[in-house]
Amino acid sequence: MLLDPGDPLLAHAHERLHTEPVIWLATSRPHAVPVWFRWSDPAVTVFSRPDTVKLGQLRRDPAVALHLDTAADGTDVVLLEGVAEFDDRPVGEDAFAAKYADRLGEQSFAAWRETFSVALKIVARRLVIWRAGEDGPEYRSVP
Repeated sequence: MLLDPGDPLLAHAHERLHTEPVIWLATSRPHAVPVWFRWSDPAVTVFSRPDTVKLGQLRRDPAVALHLDTAADGTDVVLLEGVAEFDDRPVGEDAFAAKYADRLGEQSFAAWRETFSVALKIVARRLVIWRAGEDGPEYRSVP
């Protein structure tokens, strides 16, 4: 586990990673795209259509950067660095489906997964969290 829930700054980042609907995935090309995701410390699960540029890039170089949109007028930043691997048996699909159930509308998660059929597991190697606080900015790089 990378994020210590006893540390308020890390607990805040953990909460954002659980609740934000979109994270930006950047490959080494560079190529950055918004994706739906599930955070399960220290891993991020992403599903993709099989015909995307990002998958071609990841086959050549699995290094990625991920970041949430900044919050609080740019003073709440969460960045991750990691390595992506193709995952034939993704865990936590029920939790992923529950997170996005309201966004799927009438479409079932099973139908959505037919389109977004490739699962990626991204193991976070490093997190950078920066947040403006009442006593000044807080910064943490983990590990």
